This record gives sequence, C-alpha cells and structure tokens, in this order.
Amino acid sequence: ELPAGLCGTLYRNGPNPQYAPRDRYHLFAGDGMIHAFTIADGRVSYRNRWVRTAKWRLEREAGRALFGSFGNPMTSDPDVVGKPAGVANTNVVVHAGKLLALEEASAPFELDAESLDAVGPWTWGGAYGGPMTAHPKFCPSSGEMLFFGYGADGFGSAAMSYSVADRDGALVRHDRFEAPYAAMVHDFVATDAHVAFPIFPATVDLARAMEGGAPIAWDPGRPSLVGVVARDGSLDDIRWYEGEPCYVFHPLNAFEADGALVADMLRYDAAPGFPRIDGARPDPAAAVARLERWTFDLAGPRRDYTVEVLDGADSEFPRVDERWAGRRHRHGYYASTDGPTGRDAMFDALTHFDFDAGRAERWTAPDGDYVSEPVFVPAHDDAPEGEGFLLATVYRGAERRSDLVVLDAMSVSSGPVAVARLDTRVPFGFHGNWHDRRAAAA
Repeated sequence: ELPAGLCGTLYRNGPNPQYAPRDRYHLFAGDGMIHAFTIADGRVSYRNRWVRTAKWRLEREAGRALFGSFGNPMTSDPDVVGKPAGVANTNVVVHAGKLLALEEASAPFELDAESLDAVGPWTWGGAYGGPMTAHPKFCPSSGEMLFFGYGADGFGSAAMSYSVADRDGALVRHDRFEAPYAAMVHDFVATDAHVAFPIFPATVDLARAMEGGAPIAWDPGRPSLVGVVARDGSLDDIRWYEGEPCYVFHPLNAFEADGALVADMLRYDAAPGFPRIDGARPDPAAAVARLERWTFDLAGPRRDYTVEVLDGADSEFPRVDERWAGRRHRHGYYASTDGPTGRDAMFDALTHFDFDAGRAERWTAPDGDYVSEPVFVPAHDDAPEGEGFLLATVYRGAERRSDLVVLDAMSVSSGPVAVARLDTRVPFGFHGNWHDRRAAAA
C-alpha cells in the first residue's frame, strides 16, 4: 500500500542507445531515455520515451548509428561531423515549469512533462548556447537554479561558465572563467553563500583524441583543485584549494559552519572507467567511491583542505532532503554494494547515513537484484528533515524486470513499505528527481 498523500512523478534519465555503436561503446554515450513513475490516488502509472534530440532523429532517419561516442569526429559518419551530438542522458529536472533533460556537453533539452514528447533545446531565448552541467543546484529559499559548464570555448578548452536562473526561469547571470586545466567537471558544490568548482585530473585533450588517444584520460601527475567563490561574487576572486589526485562524480551536499565550507563527497582514488594518459587501462581497484567529509577554511590562509572518511562502503549516487540543499544536513542517502566492489560492482543496497550519529543503516536487495539512485520525498511540506520516503527502482535479475520500491527514509533497513511491479525492465540509468503534485491535487 502506497503511503497516503504521496502524489507526484518520479522522473529518471539514463543512457539507452537505439543502435549499435560505431566505435567502442562508453556508458556515458548512450541516447537519453526518460522514465516517469506517476503516483496518485494510491496507484502508479509508468511511461518512458527516448529523448528525441537532433542526434537521435538523424540516426532514426538513417536506421543506424551515425555519431561516434561523444561525437568523436574520427569515428562519426562524415555527413554528420560538426552537427549536434548531444544525448541528454544524465539527469532530468523541473525548474520554472519546464522539464529539462540534461547532459554536461550540451544545453538542456526540454520535454513535455506529461507526454515526455520532445519540445527542443532550451537556451533561454538564445542567451545560453554552451554546455551545461547535468547537476544544477536549486536554492530552497530563493528558488534559483545555479549551474556551470566546462569546455565553454569548445571541447578541450579550460574555459568554464557559471550561471543562475531565477525562480521564474529567467537567466540572471552568465559569466566565464578559466580553470587551472581542462578537465571533465561532472558536478559542483553550492551553499547558501558560496559555490565551489572541483577540478580533478580527468583531463580533456582534443589533440590527444585527434591522434587516436582517449579524449578524457586520467593524469595522476596533476593535483585536485577546488575553486571557491562567493555565490554572488566576482569570478575574479576564486580561491583555489589544492589536494591529492582523486575524482568525485557526486557531492552529497555542502554547508557552512564556523568559517568553513564543509562538503560531503563520494571520492574515488582515480577517475573510474577512463584510461591513463599513457593509454594504460584504468585500475579496477580505484573504481570504488567512499563517503568523505572535506573541510575548507574560508577565513585563514590555508590553501589545502582536510579529509575525513565517514563510510568506507563502496557507494555512489548520493542524495539529500533537497529542502536542506546548501545547508547543514543530518541525513543523507546513497546506493551501496554488499557484494563485489570495483569496476564490476553493481549496487545492491540503499543506505541512510546519519551524520549526527556517524552511523550507516542499509537495506540490501535480494540476491541478484540491483538498485538505482534513491530519491528522497518529504512526508509533507512541513515535515522535519528526513521524515519521508526513498523512491528507487530495483532490477529483479532472476525475472529480468524491474519494480519501483518505496522505503521509509527513517527506517531503511526495514525494507520497502510499498512495491509497484512492472512487467518490463527499466534500463540502468543515472539520475532522477521527484516532482511533487500534491498542491495541484488539492
């Protein structure tokens, strides 16, 4: 039985290529597919659609793949070189009434929130044409959407952008700065007062790619650098903090306390899935992320940061009660594995971490079943932090199909309180978000 009052849509996005690839397939290169689970009146409906980007339409007309992975001109059909290769396959968010599919190499792609039909690229009336992160941050108080883009002057450039859209969707800031070096910058950090741009040595090099090397490769000779600046300040004032080489795809959340910026990060020892700059294959043992707390002194002279390991379990896809985004939080959630770790790990557990108690609580799915990123939904608008539910999809390996599961976020180890059964599978994906419809229903 679904919890009373749970009314809204869980949107999820992930790569699902419509044709066999022209070159070696990379998970990040598949076509975006949106999955929508709408919950109302105690029932669940499900719909999915490919994101019909310009790339998707060209390939559908041709009946075969035309673009190399990441739009690689060396492996693309000559007729499409230079044409948009965006796949809109990483995240899906709702802001100012628009449903936007995101991937970090392109501008957002708008979809109809009910039918999931394509509307088209969203560029704020032509004011924004560059790449945009798939992980914008949403301010709970102002309603602003904060975001950045890397490779702002083209693939392999160190130029980055920082932008803000207000609660009504108007683009109110769009500035640029130079990163210390060109890198794949998947996510960033925002608090009530600051933003931080992490530059990790997953280097991006167009010349290397044109010579047949990896366009994105791990360079352990470079440090990690995190640029911190006032959220509304000048980008000329970015302060760079240096740390050892590592990689973080996803922060859980960040906040400020006692003159410091504190960020909870899922940290890898090296960027997983990408070769070294010398062409060597990635180290499978490095493809393990653990929860760490990084602390940046904003007032003193130090240009490094402290690191504390909080949970050593192999984990990813961290989430927080979004009403506490950018503020001090007690509760966090993520997918973990109780089975094999490293490159071949599949997440089979959902974790609730209590930061005040320093304790992790997990629910492990049955053998052969695997979980998605958990998304938190508050029990009601005024519920205390953490009082609510986790929504996730579970792939039932023995039956080759999927379920939507609902867990009590304060009692994760008790397992699902409700399950919606599908007769088909939901392909493994990346990220999703909850769009609450309780006010409309009322």
